[in-house]
Amino acid sequence: MVKKIAVLTSGGDSPGMNAAVMEVSRFAALAGMPLVGIKRGYNGLIGKFSPEDSFTTRLSMDTVLDIADLPGTYLRTARCEEFFLPEYQQKAAKFLRDLNVCGLVVIGGDGSYHGAQALSHLGIPCIGIPGTIDNDLEYSETSLGFDTAVNVCVDAVRAIRATSRSHDRPAVVEVMGRNCGDIAMSTAMSTGTEIVIVPEVRNWNILDVVKRLETLVQRGNTRATIVVAEGAYKTMKPFDYYTYLKPYTQIFEGEPMSARRLAHVLRYKTGTEVRYNVIGYTQRGHEPTAQDAAFAFEAAYMAVELLKRGIGNEAIGMRHGRVFHMPLDKALTIKPRFKRHIYRLINSL
Repeated sequence: MVKKIAVLTSGGDSPGMNAAVMEVSRFAALAGMPLVGIKRGYNGLIGKFSPEDSFTTRLSMDTVLDIADLPGTYLRTARCEEFFLPEYQQKAAKFLRDLNVCGLVVIGGDGSYHGAQALSHLGIPCIGIPGTIDNDLEYSETSLGFDTAVNVCVDAVRAIRATSRSHDRPAVVEVMGRNCGDIAMSTAMSTGTEIVIVPEVRNWNILDVVKRLETLVQRGNTRATIVVAEGAYKTMKPFDYYTYLKPYTQIFEGEPMSARRLAHVLRYKTGTEVRYNVIGYTQRGHEPTAQDAAFAFEAAYMAVELLKRGIGNEAIGMRHGRVFHMPLDKALTIKPRFKRHIYRLINSL
């Protein structure tokens, strides 16, 4: 019997997902294995949307031939909170068995990997390809989309620094990354950024950032850049910015901390006109860099080869420039290691 496999993209979209889907299709065709695309991540496995919209699509080299350079994901994606519950995991496993699928390629981040792990334990061999701009899967040096996201941020910060120099204005620049500061750190290292704020530093003090900016301005650096990871506001030491900012600008009680509010605090504390920028979804919606596309190619080949041999519950990653695989169970136990020495270097120059 010919082995049929499936592929899905899950969680936040990331550049390189389409490249991975295309390469899985190509290598599956080369191996003579029919391929099914699951729409909207794990939602497609549990039927969590309109029945008029098919849960699956047949993938072939012809249908996905030109999607490698496209941002987003051809299969669509979504988060699925229900998939943490055993009954939905069992429903998904039955759905795949009814399709005669003998293996699943999951392209996504940490939450997606836990879903793949659950299906593997239910007898559906799954292979994980890391697809997240956050780069928060510690077992792998990189993930699909991370290099692209960093390059987008670097281009943006360079442009912002150019206008900051022209007007002698410091700038707060917010980047993505959820609870991981890798995008912020890599962007800061690549652009001469003077201050970086990341969620890994617990109880960071906004007044320390004020002092650092004041020192830079006194030294003549009136166009400093403050790169802040979006998740860092959650780990900030409590500061009553509402009471502080109320006399200066319109603010509503309970309004969350943001790049705008951070810039306002820095402006009124230092007396320097500080601007703010949020790079946002352009980090996700960009065509993949050559590095991300090449990783997608090698990861897809390895995923198909593993399923062809009946091997599942594996995670594919990159280490020292080489693609490898390791047990999914082990990959999910590896804890992030923060490069504190790099963080200190950036904030001390």
